[in-house]
Amino acid sequence: MSKKLLRSILPAVLVLVLLPLALAAAAGGLGGRADREGLTLAQDAIRQAAIQCYALEGMYPPSLEYLKETYGVQVDEERYFVDYRYVASNLMPDITVLAKSELEEPAA
Repeated sequence: MSKKLLRSILPAVLVLVLLPLALAAAAGGLGGRADREGLTLAQDAIRQAAIQCYALEGMYPPSLEYLKETYGVQVDEERYFVDYRYVASNLMPDITVLAKSELEEPAA
């Protein structure tokens, strides 16, 4: 191959190789952002339902199941783990939502 031909083809080859890698990296970053937003939305929805329960009933809900049954809270339990710790009827429960993908341990 002549050097002139190589110089004209090399930039195109680099673009064809690097562009898909850059797009894949960007898509992975967007997916992570969407997961974080979903996590925040799930936690906020549970908190808002607990506050609504307190406003309407004068007590915080005793369990996440109560919120699901009475206030229609829905959580994607395949994606999220919810730790709902009831303290007392007049104290806001401790609500933590974690992505299950973050909880999985890597194989040894």
